[in-house]
Amino acid sequence: MPAIEPERVMRKVVRRLIPFLFICYIVNYIDRINVGYAALEMKADLGFSDAVYGLGASMFFVGYVLFEIPSNLIMERVGARLWIARIMISWGAISSCMMFVKTPEMFYLLRFLLGAAEAGFFPGTILYLTHWVPAKERARAVALFLTSTALSGVIGGPLSGVLMNLGGVGTLAGWQWLFVIEGIPAVILGFVTLAYLTDRPEQARWLAPEERAWLGATMRAEQEEKRLRHSHTLATALVDRKVWRLCLLYFSIIISFYGVVFWLPQIVKNFSGMTNLMVGIVSAVPYLIAAIAMVLIGNHSDKTGERRRHVAMPALAGSIGLILSALLQRHSPPLAFLALCLAALGIWSTLGPFWSLPTEFLSGTAAAGGIALINSIGNVGGFVGPFVVGYVKQATGDFTGGLFCLAATLVAGSCLALKLAGNREPDG
Repeated sequence: MPAIEPERVMRKVVRRLIPFLFICYIVNYIDRINVGYAALEMKADLGFSDAVYGLGASMFFVGYVLFEIPSNLIMERVGARLWIARIMISWGAISSCMMFVKTPEMFYLLRFLLGAAEAGFFPGTILYLTHWVPAKERARAVALFLTSTALSGVIGGPLSGVLMNLGGVGTLAGWQWLFVIEGIPAVILGFVTLAYLTDRPEQARWLAPEERAWLGATMRAEQEEKRLRHSHTLATALVDRKVWRLCLLYFSIIISFYGVVFWLPQIVKNFSGMTNLMVGIVSAVPYLIAAIAMVLIGNHSDKTGERRRHVAMPALAGSIGLILSALLQRHSPPLAFLALCLAALGIWSTLGPFWSLPTEFLSGTAAAGGIALINSIGNVGGFVGPFVVGYVKQATGDFTGGLFCLAATLVAGSCLALKLAGNREPDG
């Protein structure tokens, strides 16, 4: 048998899987957050208040959380290729249907259905990568994949601004064009997924036979080692205190994550007065900075083997950025915007190291359920963040109080991550 070069095999795996999953998640994320750009016109056209918009944006996470664990367990049974394709086709269709929103109730319903359709995509992808990428290289791979969440803002902002300018074409408003056009790529990619993805290394015809055998054996050995060391079943994973501490940590990060995502275009417009197109372009800058930072921090986390401080320090930096933005928005819009860039850099940079934590001690069905639980509980923060910012904005007339609330959750998250720092595993 020819000698195996592990680095060469992993380069093949990363080149084959990460770019495609990256593109899929960019499309996923654009469809999830484009309501933030649509709101620049949609709220006025439909007479929605800040509170109605905040609740509608948040309703996505009700459906998402309810269906997250069942979706991930189904994927573990039927395979990533088929299930990810199903997820993408259904979410793309529902996203396009957002063009028909007329009332708050319809807005809430379609956002709920979008969340239910998307449930399982992200944790399913994290689980999928545990079948292909060894733990010691996972933070970098996850960070590369998750730069899609930042780059979706880089792409989605200007794209949404352009699509909003189609208002009046064919009797549709600009926000309606945004929804219908941005939903179509997900449906197309869903069908491409069926032909492109491979469920397990043993099935990968794009690897040489000896490479397939080596990678399959390596990943099975890693899964078996985790099983023997931790002895987690699905039931024990769902009640494990380590899993629940990670749920709480992720919850604190995601509150600020989506608080920024869904309100960033309106925050920028509020203190700049720019046109919708310029808001879309300018709003891309924080995401671009975040994308670069999260890869660098993910690489450093892999090189040092340290995860928890690589979550805590960026979270603290994000909180500082939010506080400075809140204090500066009335006095110096340019500096307030730079502070938002720091906030985005910090928030996004937590993600690669964070998602390496649960995969250190969960495998198999326990990993499917545990990762989905962490993502589900964490994404309750996706309901809380946008709603709180909208409620405080309506009550006070500006974003200052809302940004302070988001900063407080990041401080809490930083403390939670540091509490995990003294242990090899997140035992507390």
